[in-house]
Amino acid sequence: MGDAPFDPIPSDTAVRAVEVSVDAAPAGGTTGVLVTSDGDVPAAIGADRDELARWGFTGRAGQSLARPSAGADVVAVGAGPAERLDTAAVRDAAAHHARAVARDTIVTVSLAGTEGLDLAEVASAVVEGVLLGRYRYDQLRTEPATVPVTGIVLVTDGDAAEALAGARRGLVLARAALVSRDLANTPAGYLTAPDLADVAVRLGAANGLEVEVFDKAALTEMGCGGILGVNAGSVVEPRLVKLTYRGGEGHLAFVGKGITYDSGGISLKPSNAMHAAMKMDMSGAGAALAALSVLKDLGVGTTVTAYLACTDNMPSGSATKLGDVLTTRSGRTIEVVNTDAEGRLVMADAIALAVEDGVDAIVDIATLTGAALAALGTARAALLGNDDALAAQVESASAATDERVWRLPLEHRYRPQLDSDVADIKNLGGEFAGAITAALFLAEWAGDVSWAHLDIAGTMKSDTDDAVWTKGATGFGARLLAELAGAFTVPVA
Repeated sequence: MGDAPFDPIPSDTAVRAVEVSVDAAPAGGTTGVLVTSDGDVPAAIGADRDELARWGFTGRAGQSLARPSAGADVVAVGAGPAERLDTAAVRDAAAHHARAVARDTIVTVSLAGTEGLDLAEVASAVVEGVLLGRYRYDQLRTEPATVPVTGIVLVTDGDAAEALAGARRGLVLARAALVSRDLANTPAGYLTAPDLADVAVRLGAANGLEVEVFDKAALTEMGCGGILGVNAGSVVEPRLVKLTYRGGEGHLAFVGKGITYDSGGISLKPSNAMHAAMKMDMSGAGAALAALSVLKDLGVGTTVTAYLACTDNMPSGSATKLGDVLTTRSGRTIEVVNTDAEGRLVMADAIALAVEDGVDAIVDIATLTGAALAALGTARAALLGNDDALAAQVESASAATDERVWRLPLEHRYRPQLDSDVADIKNLGGEFAGAITAALFLAEWAGDVSWAHLDIAGTMKSDTDDAVWTKGATGFGARLLAELAGAFTVPVA
């Protein structure tokens, strides 16, 4: 790395440099060819299903088999059952292929067998899969071993212009996800709240966004007691970052939890593997920031504002104590009964600001509760909200990007668990349904504004390479939010 300044978002530059092209036939090198577990085997494989089976290849998702030939070599890439072949399966298969040819700088994928799907969507999915599958965070290695992807070639006899347009969209969506991964993977010592604000300023300037940064003095003047309360034990100042993309009709708000490191505060976390992953507790803010950074390139026609509430949560003599009462931007007071339930405190201020700005809808995203992880595991994020129409739009964006969500009920019968004896509300409910009571807390600040909440605590990281997910931070939500912004319509009351 030498004396070069540390770059917390190397993927922004790297993905912009990737060239995509479309060809009617492979031009040498190695070509990935999708093979389902049933149905016809593409002719490019040069073998029938029985021969592939003798080599142990069945077409199961995740399998790959290299087949040298006199011309261009091919890699058979398992895509699962033919009846389930959709853009998500194509995306995953492209990721597996990209890892199978880990030393190739130019990755070639045939679109044969996908003729029943939308060509542009398939092309986008392939590009996303290749780049997501090959991602590695090696920014702090003295000798990085990763071979970067510099080009992606799509082989199809379909409409080249349509495929190329889809591929270029895939580049943009992949860039959002990888920038989000970069930020979440960066150690807290390299990415403080002021550092994250600096990244936002940089991305804003490069992508036509209006950016406002509020420091500790400004937050004090604004009465943002939630953010300031969480920051009270830290030697590093907090930041609230507001980014606006002017797209026109409708106004959508994203609110991102930006806890750059969560020790738990006075309610100190146990020193285990999850504690070590708390550099990723800003994944919500990272996803929102990354999504905003690509809206211009996607041609989104909606105005979108992101509010990133950024600080670390540290124990010290000045830290917020259990039983303290914080006064938030809205004037409402919160009794802090657990300092490790800090994300909702910073987001209360950010949601209040969004409401003040008169937005049409708010979608917040946060690594908020272990309860969401316990309920849904690592494959799906929890979705809650006060508006069925907005929730449906989030679910549609989830389906398009295969960043999976599952809607939980906003069960108001649990709301009394948040009642406080000394303040308007306390920041933690009872022993059970923690994902729901946390959402109920946030709903208090959204009020009557259409609002949806994404709890990504379970999906923030992967422990292994698994299809489009690579070990480490997943960047979950960046593509989903970008897709949502592009298709957003103002919910009708």
